[in-house]
Amino acid sequence: MNAEIITIGDELLLGQVIDTNSSWLGQELNKIGLRVHFKSAVSDSREAIRTSLLEASKRSKVVIITGGLGPTKDDITKITMCEYFNTELVLDQKVLEWVQSIFKNRNLPMLESNNQQAMVPKNCEVLWNRNGTAPGMWFYENGIAYVSMPGVPFEMKTIFEEEVVPKIISTFQLPAILHRTFQTIGIGESFLAKKIAVLEDALPSHIKLAYLPAVGAVRLRFSAFGENQAALEKELEPIVQHLYELIGDSIYAEGEKSIAQVVGELLINKQKTISTAESCTGGFLAHQITLVPGSSNYFIGSILSYANEIKTNEIGVKETTIEEFGAVSEACVIEMAHNIRTKFKTDYALATSGIAGPGGGTEQKPVGTVWIALATPNNVVAKCFQFGDNRERTIQRSALAAMEMLRKELIKA
Repeated sequence: MNAEIITIGDELLLGQVIDTNSSWLGQELNKIGLRVHFKSAVSDSREAIRTSLLEASKRSKVVIITGGLGPTKDDITKITMCEYFNTELVLDQKVLEWVQSIFKNRNLPMLESNNQQAMVPKNCEVLWNRNGTAPGMWFYENGIAYVSMPGVPFEMKTIFEEEVVPKIISTFQLPAILHRTFQTIGIGESFLAKKIAVLEDALPSHIKLAYLPAVGAVRLRFSAFGENQAALEKELEPIVQHLYELIGDSIYAEGEKSIAQVVGELLINKQKTISTAESCTGGFLAHQITLVPGSSNYFIGSILSYANEIKTNEIGVKETTIEEFGAVSEACVIEMAHNIRTKFKTDYALATSGIAGPGGGTEQKPVGTVWIALATPNNVVAKCFQFGDNRERTIQRSALAAMEMLRKELIKA
């Protein structure tokens, strides 16, 4: 069954606001068996909104609209919906009382424009917005569901999850759908595709494989469509087993876990600790580790040693090491990792040093050269990477590569 998404707002078209709503909605609609086959962004004009609704009605059973429901004059979605469905605005007493309570609790005066939030099209079902003053709206006409929600992301998400999904499921007979996602790292999309070509070529027509690349990683998502959830699960099992046979070494997790979460779980399960000494990553590695809730159970600390004198004075790298081999070298990161592990008394330590660019590269050490070392209770290992000439990507890929080195070591331990 087809669905489409319409986002409303000149600020989206001008690039003043990034549209994250349609991306999130696309994922959520797909989870319940609806295929988003069209997305559009339209201006704050009645003609543009009406035209988009008319076109959507010709190709989709579910039309999701976000934006244009605020208290200001440019928020005209409700008025346009009334025109489209040939109805009028009426006062919803329950919404009015809710809006009044919000302003009372915040000790703010109610303006007439705020009262207008309680005016809704007569033929709609109100979708409750417990995070804001603008209610969502559900229209059902000629077998098509039209859903209008505020553009504020946290308001929209709550309305969709709590109000819209149950109504869609109860209104339409949706197909069974099953997703299995696998997180891979350290292998490019084209190389990955070549390795699993035999598996992909043998997939039946109702099972799709999507490649979802990101910096330094690729997600593989299998989507199976059918009439029976249990049958789909049984059908996917040998496919998944085949996938692990082909690229098991590159898969670090199933589902939506980040590598930092996976590493954190391993550290907790093994009751081990980690510290970092960072140069080219500028604290990004520690930041990724500490994004995970509960990381205080295993992350002890870090030293950001961007300057060579910090490497020597705070971490204890020998001046002769830097003089002879340079800061971007195997010898330097080995000392960084070993010394930070000793200094912070952790079980493991990671160290990074490289040339993120765009300047600073040489023929021997071009931009994108990064050395990463991992200190363990038994030894220190180091590896050199070439991450290209984009500074931001080099930093991100360095952090991912460091955590992948640690993940593999923890699995062996």
